[in-house]
This record gives sequence, structure tokens and C-alpha cells, in this order.
Amino acid sequence: MNHKKHLIALDLDGTLLTDEKTISDKSKQVLQKAREAGHIVVIATGRPHRASLDYYEELNLDTPMINFNGAYLHHPADSKWDVLHSPLPIRTAKEIIQTCYDLDVRNVMAEVLGDIYINHYDKELLDIFHIDREENPIRIGSLKNQLNEDPTSLIIYPDEEQVEEIRQNLTRDHASVIEHRNWGAPWHMIEIVRKGMNKGIALDRIAHYFHIEPSHVMAFGDEDNDLEMIEYADVGVAMGNAIDQLKGIAKYETATNQADGVALFIEDYLKLK
Repeated sequence: MNHKKHLIALDLDGTLLTDEKTISDKSKQVLQKAREAGHIVVIATGRPHRASLDYYEELNLDTPMINFNGAYLHHPADSKWDVLHSPLPIRTAKEIIQTCYDLDVRNVMAEVLGDIYINHYDKELLDIFHIDREENPIRIGSLKNQLNEDPTSLIIYPDEEQVEEIRQNLTRDHASVIEHRNWGAPWHMIEIVRKGMNKGIALDRIAHYFHIEPSHVMAFGDEDNDLEMIEYADVGVAMGNAIDQLKGIAKYETATNQADGVALFIEDYLKLK
């Protein structure tokens, strides 16, 4: 039963990646073995394209990739592939930016695919988001003036005690057009994409493309942006380090990201030993 072709979707941070943001040798070996056995491996991450590409290349993938929690689905190795880009309406983005200014949050960042807009220069923010100023066009300055097209995502960087109030505002004023997620400690970022975009919907598109039934979709995650994907996949796997809510809906649980949880589960479930 388990030998039929599976689609394997991998979240990066806290899931495939160790806490040092590396892919272990064990993970690489098992994923390679899975692909040799005919299974399809895809990355599904909240990260933008530029902060995932190194891992995509390190795994030698030749599949579509899900970025920005599903707001951007594309194929890095095949330009003919239908890109799915669903940005936020700029009007909504500007209203949210105004709310951030009213609440005096630490910083706000918008991304339009590869272009980055930051309200004010912040080395820490650039480091957290793997932004290399040599490689990435960055515009620094008031987003109200700078931003003039629909952004793929908005990131709000508040103080921890502001998170609750901001999220309540977002739900109250913009629930019909946006999805917002919270990062865990230490940064408490709030990540915003267009309504109806999530990893589950993007993964469904990839499954259709490869003609794979949900019963043969396997997905791994650890955070609240993985909920829809883990629910969608018949083989939904929560990492040992996952939030309780995700463990609550996942059909399976594996070891932590520090203990090769992804590799161990795949090896066992797909009988690759």
C-alpha cells in the first residue's frame, strides 16, 4: 500500500531544518532514497523564494515550490510552469500599514515577490529574513509612500505586548481579505497574506498537477501556518516540537526537527530501510 507514489510536502523551519537552519545528512539521504523510489518531494514554506532556494538546490529538487504560505506557487526549474501569485490588494495593505503607524510598531516590511520594502533600516530584521542587500533590491522608507503595487506579504514586527491588540484589529477590520499568522518567540512577527491562501490549497494544486490523491499526500509541519496542509494530507505528520493545536489535528506524530523526525517517519512509512 505504502509503495504507491506519494507526494511529500516539507515545511522548512522547525520541521526539515535543524535549529541551526541546516538539513541533516540523514534527511538528505532519506529524501534522495524516497525520490529514487518514485516519490515526489516539495518544499512548502512561509519563507519567500529567495530564502528557500538554497535548500531547494541542496536537495536537487525539480518540483514546484510553495512560498509565502501559499501566496506564491511556482517552479524554480521550469519557467513554463503556471505561476500562482495571489498578492494582497494594495488598498488593504495601506490600511494595515496605517494601523501599524498608529500603534507605533517597531517595523513593517512588505514583499512584492523579490522586492523588499522596509519602513526603517533594521539589521536584525534583514538577518532574520536572510536578506542580502547585495542580492535583493531593498527600499527603505515610509511604506505608505514607497509601496505602489500589491504586496505578496506584509510582516509586522511589534513588541510582544502589542501582538494581541494588532491581531484583534486585523480580524475586526480585514478578516474578509487577509489571513494573519503569528510567529512564536523570540520575534513575535505577524505575517499577512491574502485571504484563502494557505499551504493546503497550494499543495492541493500540486497534487492535481501530479495526479496524486490526497490519500497519498504526506505533509510535515510544526506551526499554525501548517494546519491546513496537515489537515489536507491523509498522511499529516506533526513534528515532536510542533504546537499542540497541530498535534491535535495531525494523524501522525514523529520525532523533533533536531532528531531527524522527517527522515525517520518517511523511512518507516515508505519502507525505505
